[in-house]
Amino acid sequence: MSGDSAMQEKAMERERALRAHETSPARGLAASVIFITMLFAALSLWTAIPLTWIYIGSKVSHTQFPSEGPYVVVAVGILVTITIVAWLIGRLNDLYMRITGTNRLTPMRAAWLRSMRDSTAPMGTTTVVEAVLIGSVLLAILAFTAWFFLLAGSPLPNQ
Repeated sequence: MSGDSAMQEKAMERERALRAHETSPARGLAASVIFITMLFAALSLWTAIPLTWIYIGSKVSHTQFPSEGPYVVVAVGILVTITIVAWLIGRLNDLYMRITGTNRLTPMRAAWLRSMRDSTAPMGTTTVVEAVLIGSVLLAILAFTAWFFLLAGSPLPNQ
């Protein structure tokens, strides 16, 4: 009797795992929108947040040589904002997991193409959050490089 219940439990677990990976076009679109939102939020960690707080700090200061006040505003503002955005990325990752049934970036195959052993995630796959953060760092480096070589201009005086 206990062997039958264990087999039934295992079969139910396998069925839940297979059902979790089934995707409809609407779920795929929702997962893509969440992934892109996470990517933009992560990109803001390296670009928009620090630049915005530096701008705010420059407006707080009324002199060219400010005291520590504007520096504290910038530092605290950056830390608090990055903490909030990191929390938001975590919530979006949870939502992505609820929609797709996984947090791994692996090819999702139709149920009829899957083996019975495909219910577990393969070892060494990249998670969504890892891919988002790596992608955001690469985009930030690309944006900085483009700005530096194309838009910044030469710091040397024209002679």
